[in-house]
Amino acid sequence: MQKRLVLDEGQIEIILRRFCHQLIENHDDFDNTVLLGLQPRGPILLDKIVTLLEEISGVKVPSGYLDATFHRDDFRRRDFPLKANETKINFLVEGKKVILVDDVLYKGRSVRAAMDAMIAFGRPRKVELMVLVDRKLTRDYPIMPDYYGVRVHTLESQYVVVEWHNQGHEKDAIWITEKVKP
Repeated sequence: MQKRLVLDEGQIEIILRRFCHQLIENHDDFDNTVLLGLQPRGPILLDKIVTLLEEISGVKVPSGYLDATFHRDDFRRRDFPLKANETKINFLVEGKKVILVDDVLYKGRSVRAAMDAMIAFGRPRKVELMVLVDRKLTRDYPIMPDYYGVRVHTLESQYVVVEWHNQGHEKDAIWITEKVKP
């Protein structure tokens, strides 16, 4: 299987710090801002950002995890049932600025489903999207990130794989790989 490195550990660290500085610039003291990591992979990125934000600004930003499994448009169309992940939000989003955080933006379907799921916690004042990787040319929905680490042009036959050290990988890295044919 061919693998092409998109971002290495050092580049990811630079992007995470850039994200934090952009958030501080755009949201000041985070008085009315919350961050939501989209399950299953967004919470890993979210936790890293929240830790860095606190380190850089000294502000504890309200954050949580959002699962949109039952709001997906393909939920009942799969050959096997999807397994839901934990939603962990101990605050209302009513009137807040919400930043949805995920690792890869692909077709936009997960983000659309997440916006539906988020409404159960109130009507936000504004919603922004932050992703590490924007697979730019693959959208099914007109969804664009407000913050992105890198934009890549990929084929339908490719995956973007995000590896985290704290999940047992040698280093944090992002790769483009070819889908394995059966």
